[in-house]
Amino acid sequence: MAKATIEARRAVVLLSGGLDSSTCLAVARAEGLEAHCLSVDYGQRHKGELARARRIARALGAAGHRVVKVDLSAFGGSALTDAGIAVPKGRSEARMARDIPVTYVPARNTVMLSLALAHAEVIGAEQIFVGVNAIDYSGYPDCRPAFLRAFERLAKVATRAGVEGHPLRIRAPLLRLSKAGIVRLGTKLGVPYRMTLSCYDPIRGRACGRCDACRLRRKGFAEAGVQDPTQYAK
Repeated sequence: MAKATIEARRAVVLLSGGLDSSTCLAVARAEGLEAHCLSVDYGQRHKGELARARRIARALGAAGHRVVKVDLSAFGGSALTDAGIAVPKGRSEARMARDIPVTYVPARNTVMLSLALAHAEVIGAEQIFVGVNAIDYSGYPDCRPAFLRAFERLAKVATRAGVEGHPLRIRAPLLRLSKAGIVRLGTKLGVPYRMTLSCYDPIRGRACGRCDACRLRRKGFAEAGVQDPTQYAK
C-alpha cells in the first residue's frame, strides 16, 4: 500500500453518537478540518448509539464515517458489556465524582484511540479528536489528562508518521469544560442534540433518565439554560 501523505487539515474523530463526541465533531468542523468519523461496535448494550452516530456524521458534514467491530464483551467486566451486571441508577453526585463505577469498560479508550491511530495513519490525518471530559464525568481513569498525554507519547514512538517527524496530535477540546459548558458550546456550533443518545441503558430507544450518563446530561442542559431535547422513557 502506498504511503499516506500527511494532511494537516484532516482529522479522525471518535464518534459514539452521544453528546460529548458529537460536540467534538462540531469543534473539528468549526476549525475547518476534514473530519473522518470512527465509531466502535464493542459489544455495548446501548448499541443504538451507532445509528445515531451515522446520522450525526451526515448532519455535521463529516467527510466519512465508518464503524469498526471489536467485541469487548468477550471479556465482560463492565455493566456496558455484560448483561449480567446491572447499570447503576440514581447515584448521588458525590458518588459519581468519587467512585469508578461498573460502567467503566476496561481499556475501552485505549482500544478506541488505537483504532483511530491506525485509521489516521492510513488516511494521513494529523489529528485525532476524542470527546473525553475530566470535570463532569463518571470517574473513568481513561478520561484523565495523564492518560491522553501518555497515549500521545505512545503514538509518537509507535507509528511511522511519528518516527518520520509527523507526530499525531490527540485533541480533547472538551477536557476542561463542565457539561453545561459543553452544551453551550455545542448549541453555538449547531449540534443536533435531539439526535444524540448518551444513555447507558436505553428503554425501547429512549434514554432511561436515571443512569450516570443521563443524569450528567440533564444537569448540563439545566445549568446551561438550554432546553433538553432528549426523549426520556416514562
